[in-house]
Amino acid sequence: MAKINLLPWRDELRQQKKNNFFKIILLGILITGLCMGLVHLFIDSKVQQQEARNKRLQNEIALLNQKIVAIKSIEEKRAKLLAKIDVISNLQKSRPEIVHLFDEIPRLVPEGVHLTKFTQLGKELTFEGKSESNARVSAFMNAIEASAWLHQPKLDFIKAPERDKASITSDFLLRARLGDEEPPVVPPKKTPSGAAKTQPTNKGKL
Repeated sequence: MAKINLLPWRDELRQQKKNNFFKIILLGILITGLCMGLVHLFIDSKVQQQEARNKRLQNEIALLNQKIVAIKSIEEKRAKLLAKIDVISNLQKSRPEIVHLFDEIPRLVPEGVHLTKFTQLGKELTFEGKSESNARVSAFMNAIEASAWLHQPKLDFIKAPERDKASITSDFLLRARLGDEEPPVVPPKKTPSGAAKTQPTNKGKL
């Protein structure tokens, strides 16, 4: 028995187009989802690569910071070592000066002058004591000036005793410098360039 299609052909064509349209939309949705998934995977991989790079950079920065701290520690140790070497070198250089100083002071102090305190700060020397007269202090200063190891005496003050006290000595404070005094530099004498040298001439008698 033959089948008779009662639907008109136009309705069939319309239904077919509608089905094709839905298929295209579904295919577009699938393609869009696939593209978005691929883009998401690509971005995620890039993010992971950047995070790994950042972590590697942070590790390198941490290592560099440790090296900087170690270098600073080495520099501090080097500076302390150089300071110790400098102190030892200065002590070795000043050893003969100290020996000469303690050998020279008793010979420089004149009779009538008594030292009560002596301090040294580098090359600077400070003498505190008592003197029977101002002339004794002047003699002490002259002896320092003539010494080969002490020079530049400078009197800070000399205080005479008060009248109501039985003491007859005056308190004084004197400063000087330790070390050889450098001789003054004498500039060479300049001879005038235009001066002509004259030689004595022997004149014979006629």
